[in-house]
Amino acid sequence: MKTFIKLIFFIILLINFGNSKLYAETSQKLLKTDWSFKSFFGKFDRASLQRGYQVYNEVCSSCHSVKYLSYRNLAEKGGPEFSEAEAKAIASNFEVIDGPNSTGEMFTRQARLSDKFVMPYANDEEAKSANGGAYPPDMSVLVKARKGGADYIYSILLGYEEAPSDVNLEEGVYYNKYMYGNKIKMSSPLSEGIVEYSDGTKATKEQMAQDVVSFLMWAAEPHLEQRHKFGFRVIIYLIILSVLVYFTMKKIWSRIESKV
Repeated sequence: MKTFIKLIFFIILLINFGNSKLYAETSQKLLKTDWSFKSFFGKFDRASLQRGYQVYNEVCSSCHSVKYLSYRNLAEKGGPEFSEAEAKAIASNFEVIDGPNSTGEMFTRQARLSDKFVMPYANDEEAKSANGGAYPPDMSVLVKARKGGADYIYSILLGYEEAPSDVNLEEGVYYNKYMYGNKIKMSSPLSEGIVEYSDGTKATKEQMAQDVVSFLMWAAEPHLEQRHKFGFRVIIYLIILSVLVYFTMKKIWSRIESKV
């Protein structure tokens, strides 16, 4: 029986080794950049978040939603920290359907700070129809939902290239070396100078990718900075508590040993 169990365990090890080796051979190492929010004491770069919103608004929002964000979040502490006036101005550029009014009819009005970000499509079917049958995913928690997180989304944005000669692509499908399966229905969204940053930063593809991924990371985890601060305080508390417990136990055992 023991020999049989050992044999099964050995076979499982061989299978796992083969799978990990195959994965290592077929997967691309993700691109990395200097994320300000990555370290234990990491914080969001406010300027990058504001530029990231600009990239999202001018490039991504025509297809992708961020349905869990409200316009007021743009002015909240810990986020892009636009002024309240700036956030109101941003919201006023969009229209939402509201109602019914006193006559029972729906109407459109300018968005307010309390409104959720306006969706690019009325429903899922309209979204699929406009994108060749592929549904553009909501970006609210996209960074947290994908293996590789920020590095993966950053790599996807910069991973478009000509397909190898042995790869056949259907119409409307593009080659991306970081995409699972290397095939993606979204064309490359970024190109040099596609946006003109209001703060004068040069809009390279790398800069835009970094900024919009930072914005999406904040959208997915808006309380990251508070969590880091709380975690640091907990660690300090545990260290102090451990020291006190250590000296207390040492004193107690010294009394017991003296009696023995």
